[in-house]
Amino acid sequence: MVGSDDEEAKKLTFSFLRGVEADAGELDWPAGADVVRKALSESLNAKNVAFLLGAGCSSNCIKEKDAAGKETWRELGIPTMAPLAAEFTKARTSDEGGFPTAAERKVLIEEFGIDIGDKEYARNLERLMELLFSLRFSLSRSTLPKAKDNLNVVNSIIQKVQAFLWGKCTNGAFANGDSTVGTLYETFYRKLVLRDRSLPRPWIFTTNYDLFNETAMDRLGLPYANGFSGVVERRFNPATFRYALAEQLDLTNRKWSAVDGFVYLCKIHGSISWTEDDHGLFPIREAAVSKGSKPGKVMIYPTPAKQNSSLGSPYADLFREFQSRIVREQSVLFTMGYAFGDEHINNIIYQALTIPTFRLIIFVDPTLEGEVAKLRALNDPRIWIIGGSGPEADRKAHYFDTIIDEFLPQRPSERIDDAIRKVLEVMSPKKAEAPSIDGDSQ
Repeated sequence: MVGSDDEEAKKLTFSFLRGVEADAGELDWPAGADVVRKALSESLNAKNVAFLLGAGCSSNCIKEKDAAGKETWRELGIPTMAPLAAEFTKARTSDEGGFPTAAERKVLIEEFGIDIGDKEYARNLERLMELLFSLRFSLSRSTLPKAKDNLNVVNSIIQKVQAFLWGKCTNGAFANGDSTVGTLYETFYRKLVLRDRSLPRPWIFTTNYDLFNETAMDRLGLPYANGFSGVVERRFNPATFRYALAEQLDLTNRKWSAVDGFVYLCKIHGSISWTEDDHGLFPIREAAVSKGSKPGKVMIYPTPAKQNSSLGSPYADLFREFQSRIVREQSVLFTMGYAFGDEHINNIIYQALTIPTFRLIIFVDPTLEGEVAKLRALNDPRIWIIGGSGPEADRKAHYFDTIIDEFLPQRPSERIDDAIRKVLEVMSPKKAEAPSIDGDSQ
């Protein structure tokens, strides 16, 4: 009985909440994964499918032991917003290059009564950026004597935030030989292209600045539209989101068919590969990013709250696409690595929930407070919440790797590979048994 109790205590479960449905609740590993996989397979065949990928998708921590045998966590991807904010805003005993100086922090406190070490900014770097852009907008129009000096301080901190994010997005384990996160994105896109070619192509919306999405699709040879056109100079042109890629089947009858695997990618918070210049009708340019390069006039604006930055192109166009896509009839939005911390994004999702045929599938810790708790309390059968303990210790059901490995439907080739692997395991000769003590096996 003791052993049985121990087994029960070790049993890992996760939540699959579907409003007031009777079959919603806690599911056991691994059988519960089949239930979710079948449900997701149906949803992925909806008429309009979109994904919202948050910072959690580009983060991947592994547990290691140091030389002293102490367990530590190592980040293989890009840290989520909370650890990034904590690192950037923490108080330092002396000035360090790339971080706000003591003098700059003093100006913010004395002139504006703002401490960037406060909880709101120390947990969310985007809130700090929103504040800094607001100050820059006001100071650039102020006639007060100190306005110019204060504006220089604000601009300095903004540049440091952007350079800090640039460094995190271009230099890490993923940029020094580790392919863990990149492989996850590649697997995600391999499974994503299973959609029937007669259905509209899927849309990927992301708040991330990194290039994992683009790199994964490039390596897989998947064509995609990201709002930029051109070859030598790629410039933002929202008209490209109206384009589709097709192949000509019959030259005489001009028959066309949509190309499999085509994807639309919208980076609604900007990208480290976007820069501003003053040429032509489309002043936003996409440039190649290499390790060791400098950010320049990088287009990273974490919020569309201020008209002087994000409500202009390209952000207005990107958010318009987001709103347009998810409010269509028979639409499904999958959110991964996103904890509903952006009010402007949440408002668009809440508008979509007024559409009877809309479905929202959230991969998140179901015990989170705030917006997630509000969504759970609605008991709406159109809102699915999946998360909790993963199939192994230190893994979570709502982590990107678990979603890809356990929940997303398998490709036919993957099922064949699994079948072959099982055959080999069953049919392969067993290891020779160890010789008995009395030597009978000799």
